[in-house]
Amino acid sequence: MKILGIQLRRPSFAEVTTSGVMATGLWLTYVGLSRASGQPFNAADAGAALLVIFWGCVCVRLGIRVDHGPRHLVLNVLLGGALLLVYEGVLAFAA
Repeated sequence: MKILGIQLRRPSFAEVTTSGVMATGLWLTYVGLSRASGQPFNAADAGAALLVIFWGCVCVRLGIRVDHGPRHLVLNVLLGGALLLVYEGVLAFAA
């Protein structure tokens, strides 16, 4: 499948699992630094941060590499923004 001229690939289960473990570690680091710095942080922010960090880890496995030019960066931002839009919609619907 191609999006914006970028050939996407299907990651294996092991690659997605590795991305999930990496995203969890990065998220725990982010939450720890946020709490240590005294920034206000709620559950909705934590969920959004986890979603964006996980997307950043998985998009590389899909073949979207932000260091490969502006099309890759635009696609990464657009899909990450769409994920956040869906997340915020679910939060608004659930509340």
